[in-house]
Amino acid sequence: MPLALLALAIGAFGIGTTEFVIAGLLPEVAADFGVSIPTAGWLISGYALGVAAGAVPMTVLGSRMRRKHLLLLLMVVFIAGNAISALAPSYAVMMTGRIVAAFCHGAFFGIGSVVAADLVAPTKRASAIAFMFTGLTLANVLGVPMGTFLGQEFGWRSTFWAVVALGVIGFAGIAVLVPDLPRAASGGVLQELRVLRSGRVWLAVSMTVLGFGGVFASFTYVAPMMTEEAGFSEGAVSWLLVLFGAGLVLGNLLGGRFADRRLMLSLYLLLGGLAVVLAVFTLTATAPVPAAVTLFLLGAFGFATVPPLQMRVLDSAAAAPTIASAVNIGAFNVGNALAAWLGGLVISAGLGYTAPNWVGALMALGALLLAVVAGRLDRVPAAEATGAAVPVRVATPC
Repeated sequence: MPLALLALAIGAFGIGTTEFVIAGLLPEVAADFGVSIPTAGWLISGYALGVAAGAVPMTVLGSRMRRKHLLLLLMVVFIAGNAISALAPSYAVMMTGRIVAAFCHGAFFGIGSVVAADLVAPTKRASAIAFMFTGLTLANVLGVPMGTFLGQEFGWRSTFWAVVALGVIGFAGIAVLVPDLPRAASGGVLQELRVLRSGRVWLAVSMTVLGFGGVFASFTYVAPMMTEEAGFSEGAVSWLLVLFGAGLVLGNLLGGRFADRRLMLSLYLLLGGLAVVLAVFTLTATAPVPAAVTLFLLGAFGFATVPPLQMRVLDSAAAAPTIASAVNIGAFNVGNALAAWLGGLVISAGLGYTAPNWVGALMALGALLLAVVAGRLDRVPAAEATGAAVPVRVATPC
């Protein structure tokens, strides 16, 4: 893999760390600003909304820039947002910093996916995207625990200064290692936006909302599920999260390799496997060892879907992939928010902490059905044009 992918992965590591590490620092942040922990929790929601809201506008604003230059600009925004958070004298300023940092998130991963795919041979595009997303998965395994420890020992502001340093390293890596590739020929912003009228693009985006959202229906409530149902102590939850993160890393890399070989077949198998794991989790969540094993599998199958889902959107919007790619990154966050809300509803209805697993299973099954529809649509043009039998391999990455 080109060294340029390492630079993109470092940027992804910093962005993933700042997104998730705040969860481990809520008591410290709440005490410092004199707010309740639920109020401090809005710093997480504010970031998620910033990701969804900023993906397309940031991409459109930079549409006339070369992709490398836009990535550098996004890293500057990321550095500035985290510096604001580190210096924040009040909760409101802290929220502003979180939103500023979040605005670069969707565009960075959206444009980074396009750049990563362009850096390698056509048969390695999904693996290249997966390598970049490895930075995001490692953020859960390494960045969040280390950032939480740093914040608890030296104050939560030190964590955000460390993230600023990661942003500077990412900026330098992109500046030195990422080649200044020419932009693909397109009709500009209007051409990029026009691709959003495509039903196939929105079909692919909907698969992302349901497929990856299914993971968060369960994961959002993993702490009470593991303590109240499986019988783990509260102190064991952090190690369980590391186990989940290890599954994310493995699944991400394997998902990229599978997608390079057979994109649609990978989606069928991975989404189907995810639905099964979530359904089984409702049974295994009542015993410690089976619950831990299933949690690992949830991470593995869940993030294995990310490279093929992102690759599917790039294929569906091949003529103008940049904005469609950024929209799909926003779709991951929309799916997370929707799934967390639905999971909360079934818990509030008195169905127990394992009930969100059924919600996730149904969402993953819905994504699988959409994938089947997408696969059938892929066959239509070829069959109509040639009258020949439908080929086995479809939607090959171009």
